[in-house]
Amino acid sequence: MKKCIKDIKIKNKTVIIRCDFNVPLKNGKIMDNTRIVKSLETIKYSIKENAKIILLSHLGRVKTEEDKKDKSLKPVAKELEKLLNQKVVFVEATRGDQVEEKVRALKPGEVLLLENTRFEDIEGKCESGNDQELGAYWASLADVFVNDAFGTAHRAHASNVGIASNIKISCIGFLIEKELIALEELNRPDKPFIVILGGSKVGDKIGVIENIVEKADKILIGGGMAFTFLKAEGYEIGNSLCDSEHLSFCEKMTTKYPEKIILPVDVKVTSEFSNDTPLVEKDIDELDFNDMGLDIGTNTVEVFKNYLKDAALVLWNGPLGVYEFENYKQGTDQILNTLADSKIKTILGGGDIVAAAQNANVADKIYHISTGGGATLEYLEGKALPGIEAIK
Repeated sequence: MKKCIKDIKIKNKTVIIRCDFNVPLKNGKIMDNTRIVKSLETIKYSIKENAKIILLSHLGRVKTEEDKKDKSLKPVAKELEKLLNQKVVFVEATRGDQVEEKVRALKPGEVLLLENTRFEDIEGKCESGNDQELGAYWASLADVFVNDAFGTAHRAHASNVGIASNIKISCIGFLIEKELIALEELNRPDKPFIVILGGSKVGDKIGVIENIVEKADKILIGGGMAFTFLKAEGYEIGNSLCDSEHLSFCEKMTTKYPEKIILPVDVKVTSEFSNDTPLVEKDIDELDFNDMGLDIGTNTVEVFKNYLKDAALVLWNGPLGVYEFENYKQGTDQILNTLADSKIKTILGGGDIVAAAQNANVADKIYHISTGGGATLEYLEGKALPGIEAIK
């Protein structure tokens, strides 16, 4: 494990913290402040230690000057002021005289937030391309670098790898520490260890399946990716989503691990991708050529519950149906509620399943909810995460 901020002397030092404030904005208003809240522990600790605090984050993708209009971190600064109950100085720049002047003026315990790091991507992708000059510049502003943005840990950006490579003292924050402690449990999982995989494409999960299949006791598969597995098994799937490029992979997995790969036994189908067209539940051997499966069926929910009832550890990535449609969120919600009401240690692997847990009001009952979609997937694939590897 990398050193955490609590293992570093930061008292009265200038600390630059890479946070993940990539929050959803609508008309300049923050629709969900979860990522900001998750960053507070590290920021508050730094305030308590009388550090001078510089915060960095990206927000969305910025490719043109036009993109900058609705991608400013100014609303985040205002939200931080409320949550921290103290002033947050916001600089509408990412480098230059204005930034340096505000940094020099910082007093112990004060907080400064720079503008969206991806504003540096407009000319030459300096942020996302890990421009060494930019990384060195940000590093020059502080004594200590703290990476607490797990959501971008799988990317080598100037604001994580670039800074860490150009500063003497670096560490991780409390958010990343919690992520790593939880995810490392998957390397030596308590048994029975059940994995739930949903989402649309098999191709997005190949690395995860290959890396985790030997450790898992069962892998329960739902979502759009289930239909690729079902087609590989010879079932008619109609107009359901199919990742044709990876049919051979699915066939290989079900042949090699027939007792581990658990597929739906029934599904909710309709005639088109819509919440409003009539739906019916059908067993998987009853689908017609024009059926479109959008959720697991009632019997599948019971099958999955049966496998989960004795589980010691559950890892879940991806919803089991088209969660944005009210009629096709039931499978996901029922399994989420089952896990939330149990004592099963459940880890939600970032992305859409986290949003589903929040919408179902069960997030506070789950053992660990990862803040990183892509970073979690790459960790589960066994890949190194550059943003963490760069920490000394």
